[in-house]
Amino acid sequence: MLMFPILLAAVSAVAFGTADFSGGKASRRANPVAVTVVSQLLSVPLLLVLVLLVPGRPHPLDLAWGLFAGVAGAGGVMLLYRALATGMMAVVAPVTAITAAVVPILAGLVTAHYPGTVALGGAGLAVVAIALVSLGEGGGTGRVSRRVVGMALGAGLLFGVFFALLGQADEDAGMWPVLAVRASSIAFGLAVAARIGVRPRVERRVLGWAAAAGLLDSAANAFYLAAASRGHLSIVAAVASLYPASTVLLALAVDRERLRPVQLAGLGFAAGALVLASV
Repeated sequence: MLMFPILLAAVSAVAFGTADFSGGKASRRANPVAVTVVSQLLSVPLLLVLVLLVPGRPHPLDLAWGLFAGVAGAGGVMLLYRALATGMMAVVAPVTAITAAVVPILAGLVTAHYPGTVALGGAGLAVVAIALVSLGEGGGTGRVSRRVVGMALGAGLLFGVFFALLGQADEDAGMWPVLAVRASSIAFGLAVAARIGVRPRVERRVLGWAAAAGLLDSAANAFYLAAASRGHLSIVAAVASLYPASTVLLALAVDRERLRPVQLAGLGFAAGALVLASV
């Protein structure tokens, strides 16, 4: 496995995790649907610049992959924010992240050549790392409702579908599939907001967090697309799904949360996964 796609996937994981942290901060003070829509609208200028800077031709099939991926991604973000609002982070995060990793791993094994035993072992180790890193405080929060588990599974499934669909785009499509992702996700978000009667706007104090979430999410999509078009989907998606690691580290630095020994072990497994996946 070439190292360059793994590095791109790792950068996308950092960006995804930081975007989730920013979106979570914004959602504490505003409706998650409004935060999702506003953050994505604010990221449009960045995507237009990427489309102009990265050469590519917008093939209809590549745009279709992006459009469908955008709907799945937007739905996943909304479900994730709703699930996290229950305070069951110790349950929601690992269930969502592991599901998001498993779906494209299976899709990659079906649609592409076998990546090799060592690299696939790295993908499996990444799944273990995701589970360990995501285990924050509050593991003994008591009984978790089926509704919360269902939302976490739904969010993970949609994120996994997003990774699998976007990974089908060709390398020569440039950043056009990512622009298609954002177009459909904004349309979907606006439709959901209208359906539930939420105005797609946030207060000024929330705007910075929302902007960071949108810009970083779009950058993460771009890095992931570049990685998936150059590497094996099963391995790239597993590495990209390590995004909870950056979320945990940010919570440690910004919110002064403590890093548990199991999370520290997870970070070590994540490093090992990156090494094995690149072999």
